[in-house]
Amino acid sequence: MKRILVAPSILAADFADMRNEVKRIDRAGADRVHIDVMDGHFVNNITFGPALISSIRSATDLPFETHLMIERPDLYIKQFSDAGSDILIVHVEADHTMARTLRMIKACRKRAGIALNPNTPVSAARKYMKDIDMLLMMSVYPGFGGQKFIGSVLKKIKEVRRIDGSRLTIGVDGGVNVQTAEQAIRAGANEMIAGTTVFKARSYGRAISELRCPHLLSKL
Repeated sequence: MKRILVAPSILAADFADMRNEVKRIDRAGADRVHIDVMDGHFVNNITFGPALISSIRSATDLPFETHLMIERPDLYIKQFSDAGSDILIVHVEADHTMARTLRMIKACRKRAGIALNPNTPVSAARKYMKDIDMLLMMSVYPGFGGQKFIGSVLKKIKEVRRIDGSRLTIGVDGGVNVQTAEQAIRAGANEMIAGTTVFKARSYGRAISELRCPHLLSKL
């Protein structure tokens, strides 16, 4: 039975109580903390910076997975690394040289990931797959939480699994709930990024457990 990782996105957490929210998802069994960084340029929304990451870093030992939805991620790799990020995810659609940015991440001794928007083909990331640890499939258009899952991403997940086998972590981000998580796991994904599904649930622990779809894994 393969393990499904769950990374709650703190974009849906209570901003006024962020340290305690991080502690709660840790106790509830989360595998990673997903941090959506938006700059108001690559996407319209503005969210967190390195200072927020620094302020919550001591609240948990869970890996911080920092998703840089910013126009020039290469200019900020060291800042986010120094703030406490463990995994740095950058978009192929952003304005940077991907190979150089990945080298910068590795030079900081961090794990590297690439994110693909729903309309970006897998081919845009294929030549970098040997250099990354994670491929993040956006199942909504980035910028805001609470959007509906775009089903066409499932075909892309299957394509990546055919190319890569089982090495890469394939994350799914956007509109993830129990039903869409099951579809993504069947396609080959092994990490669920979920915001409202976790943070709006009565029980964080139950929500995280259900996103792993244990009823499905026993059959795969």
